[in-house]
Amino acid sequence: MRPPAAAPRGGLMSRRKKIYEGKAKILYEGPEPGTIIQYFKDDATAFNAQKKAILEGKGVINNQISGFIMQNLNAIGVPTHYIKTMNMREQLVREVEIIPLEVVCRNVAAGSLSTRLGIEEGTPLPRSIIEFYYKKDELGDPMVAEEHITAFNWASTQEIDDLMALTLRVNDYLFGMFGAVGIKLVDFKLEFGRLYEGDMVRTVIADEISPDSARLWDVQTNEKMDKDRFRRDLGNVTEAYVEVARRLGIVKQAGISEVAG
Repeated sequence: MRPPAAAPRGGLMSRRKKIYEGKAKILYEGPEPGTIIQYFKDDATAFNAQKKAILEGKGVINNQISGFIMQNLNAIGVPTHYIKTMNMREQLVREVEIIPLEVVCRNVAAGSLSTRLGIEEGTPLPRSIIEFYYKKDELGDPMVAEEHITAFNWASTQEIDDLMALTLRVNDYLFGMFGAVGIKLVDFKLEFGRLYEGDMVRTVIADEISPDSARLWDVQTNEKMDKDRFRRDLGNVTEAYVEVARRLGIVKQAGISEVAG
């Protein structure tokens, strides 16, 4: 992680109580009970943090892209933890109890699916496939079945149904949104949390949705516009993320270098 010089103006970060620091984000206590400030770092990691780098501006772009997507999901009735984007690197989100699962939705064969099943990367799948992975870095986030999830009480049967239904809704929305700007949604990862509201508990989308957590290819060229550029040493990682933001209309062409800098 960078030294404190990378903190927001006025040294606000140093006066906040840090709750958690992950590979790409830091969580701080929010201004109101039940809220958290999510800070996007420039750190890039791959292969369970075996490969690391700092990519100038990546956190800024991911913050903008994820905020844009989460806001739109909220607007169409898909519940998320997102409240608002506060500045270039921070979002205000609701405090949730994270469900220890990563839910991956695949539309096109790529990455570990191609490796595991011997399917050529880029092959369209007959239908969208949902996979569950146990969130445990030291174990390499192993793939698990629904039986594991219920046996170890990571989520209930009803919650699994909710995770799958919400994931498919997000897939439908993102597939259309990215397709409209010439980007193929190959696959993506979601994380979920339990939002407690009085006696009610809701399952909501948490974490982020960005080129760090989705495979995005140019429709015409199949050029990768996501974290695979870092994993596979293709270069121009931040530039590819900026192009995603530009196509979505989040970043104006004239201001790209300033935002990414």
